[in-house]
Amino acid sequence: MDKYYTVDIAGKKRDLLRCPLNEHLDIAGFIMFGDVDITIHAATELLKRLPEFDCILTPEAKSIPLAYEMSRQSGKKYFVARKKAKLYMKSPVTVKVQSITTSGIQTLIMDGVDGEEIKGKRVVLLDDVISTGESIRALQELADKFGCKVVARAAVLAEGDAANRDDIVFLGTIPLIER
Repeated sequence: MDKYYTVDIAGKKRDLLRCPLNEHLDIAGFIMFGDVDITIHAATELLKRLPEFDCILTPEAKSIPLAYEMSRQSGKKYFVARKKAKLYMKSPVTVKVQSITTSGIQTLIMDGVDGEEIKGKRVVLLDDVISTGESIRALQELADKFGCKVVARAAVLAEGDAANRDDIVFLGTIPLIER
């Protein structure tokens, strides 16, 4: 069994370590942290494919460097849905999410002040990988609570069946790998 899966991200290749998801499946572990080249490349390529937007909403934590770089290149602000409430948050709004790569139910929280800032705006929901779509669904729920107009759902990679979705913008695909 090969230890790595090679992925093409809009013309750039990366070898991703195969990680056991359960006794029958592996996933190709995509971590952008520290890979500045792929972060800049992915931001540039995603921005080419997105409709006009006002801001980006992303979950904590792996997609934050991508959101930052897309914000830097586009001049549009980004907002982070946090996993835990912070002292600075005023009237935090929460939603629950069950991700494929994290055990248990997680919470995404957005500061009510940030929510007021994105109210009525054209928003891109952004993640590093979309697999089951649960994180994007939770972001959609947050955006809906603040009356945003979601104009796109985007990720660097679509995993498994997500590659067949027509409601997301992505740059490459990775499979769920059967053992």
